[in-house]
Amino acid sequence: MRPKTILVCLTTAEQTATILKVAVPLARKHGAHLVGLRTVEAILVYPGIAMHIPEDTFLAFRSSQNKETAEIEDIFEHHTSPEDFVSEFRVVRADTRSATDRMIESARAADLVIMAQDGQDTDPRDMRQIQRDVIRECGRPVLVIPADYQGPEIGEKIVLGWSETREAARAAHDVLCIAEPDARLTVLSVGRTAEDLMAADDAIAITEMFARHGLRPTLEHRDPLGQSIASVLSAVAFEKGADMIVTGAFGHSSTYDFVIGATSYELLRDHKVPILFSK
Repeated sequence: MRPKTILVCLTTAEQTATILKVAVPLARKHGAHLVGLRTVEAILVYPGIAMHIPEDTFLAFRSSQNKETAEIEDIFEHHTSPEDFVSEFRVVRADTRSATDRMIESARAADLVIMAQDGQDTDPRDMRQIQRDVIRECGRPVLVIPADYQGPEIGEKIVLGWSETREAARAAHDVLCIAEPDARLTVLSVGRTAEDLMAADDAIAITEMFARHGLRPTLEHRDPLGQSIASVLSAVAFEKGADMIVTGAFGHSSTYDFVIGATSYELLRDHKVPILFSK
């Protein structure tokens, strides 16, 4: 199923143009309805904390939010107004809930969600935490675009990180919605021996599935040689000239991921090409 509703989460003016360089060609290609979502934060006062927030503080905060929202909308309109597909700029106020909750609610009606990599100095919020929450909770594939991405349109050369997990299977089928009909797709297994991989029914079956859809898949094994899985995925993507990495996300509990660390966290922090995360 091709994406017919694409939701882009727009958090800062600096990141908006980068996201739209990927989102607009996708919407154009698939005739999708492109929604630019701007979630406006509220000042939250937590129960049990006795403090007075002056009215001037509220007014200054609201003015700042409105100014940035206007800047983001101008960029969105600049990129979408020349296009034939339907686009809309949607402002959702968080009010008593968090902006992340509002993103998750909106994402559930989309075929594809697009977010920006953590902008660090350009975004005062913890974007990686927001990304993690959206990926975990929205139930939709989430495409994360690196900061200042200047690469090609996505979908021609893809690396899929494969393992015997529900999340990997979900990712394998989610990628079909944006892969080009004759895309080159590398099904990559990290950690198994080459002999084990060639005898693995699951890896062979998923590769054959892609071929039936008209893609040009290859099945590969890589020994990590002491590197993390995320590093191997990134290295293979560079080697193949891939325009996108696809992977299952957060297969462990949030407690495990916090204590032990996870491939998804490392990819969110360090990726150089767009990554499609499926949960």
